[in-house]
Amino acid sequence: MARSSALTQKEKDFISAGRVAHLATTDARGRPLVVPICYAFHGIDLYSSIDEKPKKVSPLLLERIRNIRENPYVSIVVDRYEEDWSRLAYVLIRGRARILTSGTRHKKAVVLLQRKYPQYREMAIDKRPIIHITLDRAKSWGVL
Repeated sequence: MARSSALTQKEKDFISAGRVAHLATTDARGRPLVVPICYAFHGIDLYSSIDEKPKKVSPLLLERIRNIRENPYVSIVVDRYEEDWSRLAYVLIRGRARILTSGTRHKKAVVLLQRKYPQYREMAIDKRPIIHITLDRAKSWGVL
């Protein structure tokens, strides 16, 4: 099990190869929310778009966005489940999140997300908020 802000190459490869992760946020009162996310990983930065899939409220009013604005500390789990339990694995990331709506980092995130997910090439994610998470700590378990 690795514990540090410096990821091993195996951890980086595992995170980069993942297709879905789970983002945990909490509001100012400590009430948790966990949602599945698509993401792109680069160095110690992870990006997730608030995409065009149907939402009941505008993007900036989503609970995960409100939570990040109230409490920027988040956790993300990238995991692999298989019936062969000897292949189970995960990387747990803890970090600080912020919301990007424009700028150089937002543009970089759009490129990374569109490169990883062809579906994003058909969406105007360049006009949508992006969650930017900077890794503080990580730990892993299993055969990465």
